[in-house]
Amino acid sequence: MQHSVQHILQELEGLYSKSEISVLTQLILEEVCGNSFRGITTDKIKHLSGSERWKAEDIVRRLKRGEPIQYILEKTEFYGMPFVVSPDVLIPRPETEELVEWILAGNRPAGCSVLDIGTGSGCIAVTLAKKMYGADVYAWDISKGALKVASENAFLNCVNVRFSLRDIFQPVDTAPFFDVIVSNPPYVTESEKTTMEATVLGFEPHGALFVPDTHALIFYERIAEVALALLQSEGELYFEINREKGLEVCNILRSKGFGSIELRKDISGNDRMVRAVKPEGHG
Repeated sequence: MQHSVQHILQELEGLYSKSEISVLTQLILEEVCGNSFRGITTDKIKHLSGSERWKAEDIVRRLKRGEPIQYILEKTEFYGMPFVVSPDVLIPRPETEELVEWILAGNRPAGCSVLDIGTGSGCIAVTLAKKMYGADVYAWDISKGALKVASENAFLNCVNVRFSLRDIFQPVDTAPFFDVIVSNPPYVTESEKTTMEATVLGFEPHGALFVPDTHALIFYERIAEVALALLQSEGELYFEINREKGLEVCNILRSKGFGSIELRKDISGNDRMVRAVKPEGHG
């Protein structure tokens, strides 16, 4: 076993930091041996079997070409819950956990209705369905592949979410229905590609990430319009945002008629989240 661990460390050296290699080695050994890392290192396991060695080498090979470990293992964790992921969806980020935390901190009655627009893996919708008592959660996406993954995650976490294949740039029903609408839409501009990691550019779905520089806030403008039509009076709209566009998003919401607009920073100190309220009697 020690030889196997050393081999993994040597293969990944120079490609990842020491701390990343430590985590990756643990994840690889847990995956190929079907045991916790503690169990692997304390049990009397001296060598990987042939099939285990082949599986470990395959994972290392894919890591060396930059493929994210989450896609290789087809799983990740979000808000302490297990999630399936595939190249059809973005890998959930810690910043999005902060957005979910903000929503969950709201003092709402049981049974409120929630809509997640552009649900992707379903990490927001599924977590809210799990953590908000009695919530009625809906989720939309334009990608059939994403909705398949999101549905798997709802099943995996034993929650009911009403998923729909929807294009928000098409007309929507206008009857007010939701107490909360949340979205983490594409917000990385094309010009920002040069600053992004190769693992993101090479493997994550560009349609869920990028917007043209000339229309960087197109999703926020449209979702704000949809939210005005679909939110109950005094309903809340939450966005995850590009850290460079916080004030611009707030200005869009203000121009659309939203009130109580609040911009929040993430744990790294970047503008990352916006909350707004549909005023009573508006729309």
